[in-house]
Amino acid sequence: MRILILCHAFNSLSQRVFAELERAGHDVSVELDISDDVTREAVSLFRPDAVVAPFLKRRIPDDVWQAVPCLIVHPGPPGDRGPNALDWAVLDDAATWGVSIILATAELDGGPVLASGAFTMRNARKSSLYRLEVTEVAVRALFEALERLETDQQSIARKGRSAAVEDRWRDSVPLDLRRIDWNRDDTETVLRKINSADGQPGIADHMLGRELRLFDARPEPALSGPAGQLLARSGGAICRATADGAVWIGHLKDPAGMNFKRPAVDVLNGAADELDEMPPQWNADDDQRGPIRYAEHGEIGMLEFDFYNGAMGTRDCEALLAAWRHAADRPTRVIVLTGGRDFWSNGMDLNSIEAAESPADESWRNINAMDDLAEAIIMTTDQLTVSAMAGNAAAGGMFLALAADRIWAREGIVLNPHYKNMGNLYGSEYWTYLLPRRVGTAGIEQVMGRRLPMLADRARQLGLVDAVGPNRPDDFNAFVMQQAQTLAGADWQQTVEAKAEARAADETQRALASYRKAELDRMHLNFFGFDPSYHVARYRLVHRNPHAWTPLHLARHRSMARPATIEKAHR
Repeated sequence: MRILILCHAFNSLSQRVFAELERAGHDVSVELDISDDVTREAVSLFRPDAVVAPFLKRRIPDDVWQAVPCLIVHPGPPGDRGPNALDWAVLDDAATWGVSIILATAELDGGPVLASGAFTMRNARKSSLYRLEVTEVAVRALFEALERLETDQQSIARKGRSAAVEDRWRDSVPLDLRRIDWNRDDTETVLRKINSADGQPGIADHMLGRELRLFDARPEPALSGPAGQLLARSGGAICRATADGAVWIGHLKDPAGMNFKRPAVDVLNGAADELDEMPPQWNADDDQRGPIRYAEHGEIGMLEFDFYNGAMGTRDCEALLAAWRHAADRPTRVIVLTGGRDFWSNGMDLNSIEAAESPADESWRNINAMDDLAEAIIMTTDQLTVSAMAGNAAAGGMFLALAADRIWAREGIVLNPHYKNMGNLYGSEYWTYLLPRRVGTAGIEQVMGRRLPMLADRARQLGLVDAVGPNRPDDFNAFVMQQAQTLAGADWQQTVEAKAEARAADETQRALASYRKAELDRMHLNFFGFDPSYHVARYRLVHRNPHAWTPLHLARHRSMARPATIEKAHR
């Protein structure tokens, strides 16, 4: 089929849908939902058999859904209607939830349900549920809906919504309904409220005389104090007392100032400096103070790092480097970098860079901290190293993964192994050394030049990934442990000796430092040179500026390779 993806933004779900449809052999193009006229033009140019809308904030124009079947991915079960479906599910502490594929009609979310699926709710942030459970169910239901659409379209249009489905419309969640009463709300309630608004819009809350938005909450197992009082800081997070305990809040947003998410201590600034610093305990199973965990299982060292939205600021890179050195000093045979459940890594923290007094200088500090970490992984020659990617990865985060000896990826993740979408950023993390070793010189352009998301199996075909494990996170974790134990087995000594010899030979041929210098020379131009493309792209992304057009690498129907078609459509 020819399928046009129409979306407000090319987010994680939209990218997964795009990659899955391509893998299934469909002819796919993307149009960002900029205006009704732009949507009409896209349909006219591409002439799709169906429009798929994984992430929309507006109605599709009547003349579009009347002309071509439009499939809406709604993150709620059949009968659920409204813009904040998943927010309500988290806030209501629902035991199960679902996803519906709805055929667009004049009634918002009121058309026939072509397919649906359900999942068990997890005690997690809304954004995490969206990236994992919602995405997995949505992909399965979408293919079921497309198959049904091909075989039974006229019947579907006649039947409309099933009479057995009870409609329930719910408006957006009011901010006041989610507002925390620190004197009365227990820890569980506070976490549920913050989780229900994670991603967007955040929880509105008064803190130290300021109206802020709260994100990224974790429970604190031991600290307590007067309800509502700030108790401590750890890394970028602050701890605040609830009615029966305390929570860690990792990120804040200041609508009256820099209206984007930043580490909580940076938003509070001097007020956070007065709090006692509590260093995270990497080895404590019940310590939720930070995103880094280290645990050993016999000969295997597991280093988990779950940075919010996959962003790794300078402080994060330095903390992970310290943890890596700790792991490398342990008498283990294999070190596994597990990353987080949602993201392995997305590279530099663009929000913190944007907030800096000099974004160029902070970009430079951040990329050097990323390079220090990558170098430490590359130079660990007396252990075998693994990047176990359970979550999505992009840009510098993807290339950081290449620093390890082995890369294993969960089947359902989406990878974006390129930098160019961020204002033609050149990139570092030793990619000029690491990438050719995996894909060869001829494969570099296939990876770096495509600028489109790929699934794990495509990455394996290209050589970026060594093995693809099961899609279910628990099954993938078991797969990783089994594979790591095999690495640590009988052939370990021979393998680690060969690794050390290969590293020494590479160093003789060309020093690792020279790769870094060459990359950073190019990055210096991105940060400090005359071309402002990187700074413009970062600003637009961080401030969520509305899209003015759809990039041509997404909107294939607008490609200059088809000038005659476009000219005819405009006439």
